[in-house]
Amino acid sequence: MNASAFAIPLPFAQRLQNVETSAIRELFKLLGKPGIISFAGGFPDPAMFDVDGIREATNQVLGGGAGAVLQYGATEGWGPLREALSGHMAHKGIKAKPEEIITTTGSQQALDLIGKTMINPGDKVIVEGPTFLATIQCFRLYGADLVSAPIDADGVKVDELEKLIVEHKPKFIYLIPTFGNPSGAMLSLARRKRVLELALQYKVLVVEDDPYGELYFGASPPPSIMALSSEVPGSRDWVAYCGSFSKVLSPGIRVGWMIAQPALLANAVMCKQFSDAHTSNLSQAIAANYLGLNRMDAALARVRSTYAQRAQTMADGLRRELGDALEFSAPRGGMFFWMRLTGRGGKTQDAGEFAKRALDQLVAFVPGAPFFATNPDRATLRMSFATADVAKIEEGVGRLGRAI
Repeated sequence: MNASAFAIPLPFAQRLQNVETSAIRELFKLLGKPGIISFAGGFPDPAMFDVDGIREATNQVLGGGAGAVLQYGATEGWGPLREALSGHMAHKGIKAKPEEIITTTGSQQALDLIGKTMINPGDKVIVEGPTFLATIQCFRLYGADLVSAPIDADGVKVDELEKLIVEHKPKFIYLIPTFGNPSGAMLSLARRKRVLELALQYKVLVVEDDPYGELYFGASPPPSIMALSSEVPGSRDWVAYCGSFSKVLSPGIRVGWMIAQPALLANAVMCKQFSDAHTSNLSQAIAANYLGLNRMDAALARVRSTYAQRAQTMADGLRRELGDALEFSAPRGGMFFWMRLTGRGGKTQDAGEFAKRALDQLVAFVPGAPFFATNPDRATLRMSFATADVAKIEEGVGRLGRAI
């Protein structure tokens, strides 16, 4: 609802002037037209959810001793889940004791807690250009002055990142190193190690957001930045890791987690007490029991195969239908294509204009400008291949060819 619709003005906090409604959420309002094919959302395909496994885990939770999970719980998280997450992260090369992990209401809350505990108005924070739109909004809400670090298909350009660290002396650096949203980029092994060296050298925290790391096609990605910290002695305390079940199990469960140095976790727990007391015990118990069923590997294998096929279909179709009017690097995992209009052949180089033409053809994507904290590139756009099946992808890309 438009705030101007209220007759009585209220003295809202000044920090609200630093943010605006998500352009993506606004776009979703236009997606109710019959017959529209959407590449706009960043949602997993609900057909990929392991409903049988989640049902079995839920039945186990409610089958005996359900009173505990239906009661209030510890802000730090449900004990059995923190233990299960310790084992889960060990398989990813991260050694973390249960007490070094807190659970959150999705990884989005972990990012919000980092904003609450770390950012003073005017603090510099380095993010990738482009980066996750909700993170831009979250950090700006707390008064951060965001600085964009350039990226390519191999992730953030570490030489440029070092220059920005020296110039701006940021409070922290926020990265999505593995199949970023919106970029789809994967930070190379050499760059991951360099990021750790920079964190240690300049004593700056690196926030590693990893919701997509399990969604790889073919070869697995390099170890996470936190996992690699063992190879750069002294760097572990300069990394905060944010994980989530939203893209690999179910976003509706709303369970994420954070691993960080004790002082950061302690302050995050204190702030979490004020906001939601604790993440749903029921959801945490379901997630813990699901991990105990050993179904995750099989579920992920199915998701990876399906998404890989859809990504290939989209890549082939875009090259066929749009040719050199569009530039992109095919993603090696995740859920997104990041593209740039070239303007060749007299075609449009304005993604906003292209999006309007595409909606006329009943297909939707997200223009890229909102994903930049500074200096937006209006020729860029994001498309997701996750929720549309192969037939819809082929039809939607054909419509894009008619819209360009």
